[in-house]
Amino acid sequence: MSDLIEHGQLYIGGRMTDPAGTGTIDVVSPHSERTIGRTPHASHEDVDRAVAAARRSFDSGAWADAPLADRIEVVTRIKDAVAARSDELARLIGAQNGTPVTAGVMVQSLAAMMAWDSAIAVARDFTFEEERAGALGSLLVRREPVGVVAAVVPWNVPQFTAAAKLAPALLAGCSVVLKTAPETPLDAYVLADIATEAGLPEGVLSILPAGRDVSEYLVGHPGVDKVSFTGSVAAGKRVMEVASRNLTRVTLELGGKSAAVILPDADLDAAVAGITPFAWMINGQACVAQTRILTPRSHYDEIAERFAAAATGLAVGDPMDPATEVGPLVARRQQQRSLDYIALGQREGAKLLVGGGKPASQNTGWYVEPTLFGDVSNSMRIAREEIFGPVICLVPYDDEADALRIANDSEYGLSGSVWTADPAHGTEFARRVRTGTYSVNTFSIDMLGPFGGYKNSGIGREFGPEGFGEYLEHKMIHLPAEG
Repeated sequence: MSDLIEHGQLYIGGRMTDPAGTGTIDVVSPHSERTIGRTPHASHEDVDRAVAAARRSFDSGAWADAPLADRIEVVTRIKDAVAARSDELARLIGAQNGTPVTAGVMVQSLAAMMAWDSAIAVARDFTFEEERAGALGSLLVRREPVGVVAAVVPWNVPQFTAAAKLAPALLAGCSVVLKTAPETPLDAYVLADIATEAGLPEGVLSILPAGRDVSEYLVGHPGVDKVSFTGSVAAGKRVMEVASRNLTRVTLELGGKSAAVILPDADLDAAVAGITPFAWMINGQACVAQTRILTPRSHYDEIAERFAAAATGLAVGDPMDPATEVGPLVARRQQQRSLDYIALGQREGAKLLVGGGKPASQNTGWYVEPTLFGDVSNSMRIAREEIFGPVICLVPYDDEADALRIANDSEYGLSGSVWTADPAHGTEFARRVRTGTYSVNTFSIDMLGPFGGYKNSGIGREFGPEGFGEYLEHKMIHLPAEG
């Protein structure tokens, strides 16, 4: 991308509008370190305008009270447009955050389309109203839209996380203020175009690029009924604290330190091939990444050799090159964070097997080599703290009980996988791991099921009927006795 992409307005209430302030965001390529885009930086006043527009649209009932079929029709047009523009979105996101474009088509744009699509499927079958017998008579139980939603999304998968929040919120009948990360505001303008062309009514959606101060102002706004946030644990705790002042409902999808457990009977070729892309996915910038690989001591040397070869073979380079498998990190601070953790791991006594520095092949950009540590103890900080970079730990275990103990010995509980020749036994193992999502002999996030975390990995769920229900209130109406 050689031309500077400039936007001078904000999408407030479904219209492009001049910002209230003069602040701007410069979008810098993590590959070239050059400015590739510029947008306004939303202000507190812009938040006030967006929340007011959302409140007016919600209270009017134009969207909230529209037939479900009408809402599905509009959201289907959004889904179709996201699919049609998948290549454009993948390239635009990759230019901003370093995601290799080949993987980005699936991980960034088509995954977003699937999130829209799965929400439509859930909405079609969802029970919004039912009669049931109560202790004192008949009851009418309704699920009604929660109201104005503040959706705050991160920079690593901006369209996917936006879809995870917008799709169920809009289908439920809510109005939404979407706050994008300052690192990745450009693709949100594509989404704004799509929403307008799809016929989303005025006021239902606003999109504001801004930093943390504006995020905090938004989630603490008294006009917001629900906050859905994806980000770090520290930021999630702050969101919860600020939202609690108004007793605003929150859904938090936070960090992870997920364990891929290789049992002694596993097919090692399949395990290594299956784990590798999801260990270093999005250059290690994924909350669900399999960053702890638990290996039986009886097979440790062979497994370490195989993963070292896999990491060495990963192609590092320009995210716009179709051959690239690992691109740059989103910002210099993230590059330095990874390098600091690599130095820490060496001080802690872990064995550096592959990588550990900046790749010599790249003259510019915030790159870190795909890095693999061996002989890692689960007590080390590199095994306990989320690095959010291409740094993976091999953690040996003694027996299956030890593997389960290590997998659960984490403040996180977001994802994970187990690899075994006995899928039924793998399922039993999965039942004992304290995480919100888990896979046996594969890795996936199925968007027709609930996604979220235990412990510090979050509160609430996204996707499936469980995630859809996060955007609804429950109302009980006690019906009069017959006759």
